[in-house]
Amino acid sequence: MLKRTIIAASLIFSLTLPTIINAQISTAVPFLLIAPDSRAGGMGESGGGLADNGAAIFWNPAGLAFLRGSEIQITHSNWLPQFHLDLFYDYATYRTYLDDLDGSIFASITYMNFGTFIRTGEGSPDPIGTFRSFDAAATIGYATTLGKDWGIGFNFRVIHSRLSEKPTGQEQGSGVATTVSFDLAGMYRPEALDNRFSVGLNISNMGPKIYYIDQEQADPLPTNMRLGFAGRLWEDDFNSLTLTADFSKLLVTKRDSTTDSDPFYEAIFTSWTDDGSFSEELKQIVSSFGLEYWYGQPGDFMFAARAGYFYEDPHYGNRKFVTFGASIRYDIYQFDFSYLSTTLAGGDENHPLGETLRFTVAFKWGNQNETVRGFPKGI
Repeated sequence: MLKRTIIAASLIFSLTLPTIINAQISTAVPFLLIAPDSRAGGMGESGGGLADNGAAIFWNPAGLAFLRGSEIQITHSNWLPQFHLDLFYDYATYRTYLDDLDGSIFASITYMNFGTFIRTGEGSPDPIGTFRSFDAAATIGYATTLGKDWGIGFNFRVIHSRLSEKPTGQEQGSGVATTVSFDLAGMYRPEALDNRFSVGLNISNMGPKIYYIDQEQADPLPTNMRLGFAGRLWEDDFNSLTLTADFSKLLVTKRDSTTDSDPFYEAIFTSWTDDGSFSEELKQIVSSFGLEYWYGQPGDFMFAARAGYFYEDPHYGNRKFVTFGASIRYDIYQFDFSYLSTTLAGGDENHPLGETLRFTVAFKWGNQNETVRGFPKGI
């Protein structure tokens, strides 16, 4: 029963994050790759270059080095609405700048609920109870600037996966696994360009493999590299338009019945030649692009509209979708939502990700140095 539960959870994600389980590349806890917030979710799931709010803990923690003040952000999404299952995703963040540390400290909680499963006895389909399955992660981090143009960030994360409450019969393992991971990130935002351009690099989810049944069946974490760009195309007293672009790749090697995947500290390098050629590896890079328009001034009601596009090579997952989003902000309060469509991108109208909605509320206070439309200034 434990193995069936693990297979069911893997199947859920194989339909929504296909690059994770593809050509013998598999990882555990793939919920760590889900875009967590509505803002970046409305911009094609691109945020590695902008990274100017609490969700930067996921996209690029180095972006928090440029922020001041404090923020709380909470996101909720009913996951895979096409399945009509009891699946949901929650994400909460907190950040604050501390003068004594010359940087920002921050924390986040990620929770993925897989719903309720029926427990059966050994060799019998008869139900003997139910249990809930979930994945969760708690992250803390620190970011600071190096001079005026560079920011660096670091995350440490504890990951807990509970796919089954206990084994049945002669099964090994408890169905519960815990491990740790860390992220390293950097961002370049040149003051000479009036903080209108930034580029960031984030390598996330580096850590030891995780296992449920026995150590020989351990799976690697979804170590991921994200290169992000952001540029302010237009800005005046009331309007601004920002373009974002992200390129990400899973840094995990293949495995088969005779070989195991490389540990993360080797896979960071070997995953670029795992398919025999560098050009083939480049096809595994996922591309995402977004636009964000803001209207209004700080202190008044402000409105934002967003759109984006997400693309994955047909031979490595073939996910493609368009996204839309909007925000309303007044004083310290902000509300965001985003919508994902696979049909408008020419994909399957019954794709599990189709019609995904995300909702985010945020509260910002203190001596914020941002322009409210992004790209913080005055460091």
